[in-house]
Amino acid sequence: MVSVQVSGSGTKFLHNNSVFTEHHLSLFLFFMQCNPILLTLAAVCFSLASGVSSAVKANDIELKVGIVQRFGEEEKDKLSIDAPSGDTLTFRFLDDNSKPQSLQAKTAAIGITKKTLAAPVLEERLVLSEHSTFETAEDSANQWKALGIQVEVTQPERWQVWAKRDIYASPVVRRWLLESLKAKGYNLPRLDSSVMSTKPQTVLMVNGQRYLTNSLEITGQKNLIQVADTSEKSQRLYGGSLKLQPNAYGTYTLVNNVPLEVYLRGVVPHEIGRNAPENAAKAQTIIARTYALRNLRRFEADNYQLCANTHCQVYFGLKDTSPQADRAIAETKGLVLTYQNELVDALYSSTTGGITAKFTDVWNGEERPYLKAIIDSSENVWNLSQQSLENEADFRKFIALNKGFNESGRRVFRWRYESSLEALNKDIRTYLSNRKHPLANFKTILNMQVVKRSPSGRILLLRVETDKGVLELAKNEVRSAFSAPRSTLFYLDPLYDDKKNLKGFAFIGGGLGHGVGMSQYGSYKLAQLGWSPEKILSFYYPGAKMQLLGNQIVFWRGNQ
Repeated sequence: MVSVQVSGSGTKFLHNNSVFTEHHLSLFLFFMQCNPILLTLAAVCFSLASGVSSAVKANDIELKVGIVQRFGEEEKDKLSIDAPSGDTLTFRFLDDNSKPQSLQAKTAAIGITKKTLAAPVLEERLVLSEHSTFETAEDSANQWKALGIQVEVTQPERWQVWAKRDIYASPVVRRWLLESLKAKGYNLPRLDSSVMSTKPQTVLMVNGQRYLTNSLEITGQKNLIQVADTSEKSQRLYGGSLKLQPNAYGTYTLVNNVPLEVYLRGVVPHEIGRNAPENAAKAQTIIARTYALRNLRRFEADNYQLCANTHCQVYFGLKDTSPQADRAIAETKGLVLTYQNELVDALYSSTTGGITAKFTDVWNGEERPYLKAIIDSSENVWNLSQQSLENEADFRKFIALNKGFNESGRRVFRWRYESSLEALNKDIRTYLSNRKHPLANFKTILNMQVVKRSPSGRILLLRVETDKGVLELAKNEVRSAFSAPRSTLFYLDPLYDDKKNLKGFAFIGGGLGHGVGMSQYGSYKLAQLGWSPEKILSFYYPGAKMQLLGNQIVFWRGNQ
């Protein structure tokens, strides 16, 4: 008999007068699924439970990638599923009578209908915090865990941290927790509640018949399936199999179950470009493989692992593969980048703007020793130890430079964008309204000022003065709040009309994206200089090393 004890230090489980933490219980239950007689098998189970791979090979790993994440948000949503020439697909599902079905066809369509519920249902979640990125959301989740609250990271639109639904399962418990937090001074947590009288229901149309189902598995003899999303007017070919499954938001996700090395064929040419230099493509492949395996936890709340867009890595399936990328994948098979036998946080961006950023320049969380501020140049164009870019005057001098960098000549290496006061007001009003912020009813911005920069020049704190009060935007939230900047590597110049009235701001800066880790365009230049993939990666991730997947490589240590 196992009983549950909830306290300020977290959830504990009692069994035969022994106390177990939730982690101990999960390991116990895991071992129970293994053969307890075989000690060696138990060792393998423990290795897997602790996140360490055991004789893992790249070909053995199958990923779960959400290729259509919130299917059913609109009643007009529709997917066309087709077999490639000479093949037939198998559709397995439970119909609305819970009867197993297995049908074969060359084509099918999946649509949405609204199902009327027998009685209204309260859909509710306790949102503890909201963020623009997974990385900062995960750090927030760890802080809530430290208070003894069980949480999950989700992405209904922006990333959110929820009180774990199966732990805080009743309205009474959720309200008790919310009031307890407010009494302790936590004002941002909120309840998102709605009463539902209908819910989206998927409709499978195959062989002239119509079936209602909530879960659907699709396989093909050739392990190839073509998917057309009519709402996005896209048509793509995917390797492996597909599964349509419910998610945490009352809609559905179409998940591609695909081998790692096949997945890379749909990532590498779209991330690095089809005409990238050979060694840049190889460096990208090693990083993409590392990134995928390190980030398998991102969509745990929705029972899959990765998405197919820029919140993870761009993944377009097998429609536009590249012979050059395929060679890079084959020639780096199984290679990953590690630091102290753990996969690195393999972050990368299009263009750094001439300097890479530390992890904490952009997100909250623990520093990664191999993610540092590095001048993105093979030449000596700037001495960062003598001229830190946290100094505003030095920062403006740096942004004025445009030669000698690995990315020099690239379109977004340097940029200037002007935004009117009306446009800025609209941007920040939308940002605040989406977050239910008390300043959302302001009328106009009075001034904006960079308060603090990191040594890499990234904005750590931006002050926005409005007629209703002051808003402070930290790190990557600056990009979420305004549409003009392409990165947080910029400075502001006010713009005035003929009467010296403020009419807007100019954003003057460099780079595209977060600027952490490898610059994709920077890798082009280094590859053209004859640098090997290993040398390129050592430049952008100092202290890390390339290894083959195998024993003792930890995918992610988490909070261990």
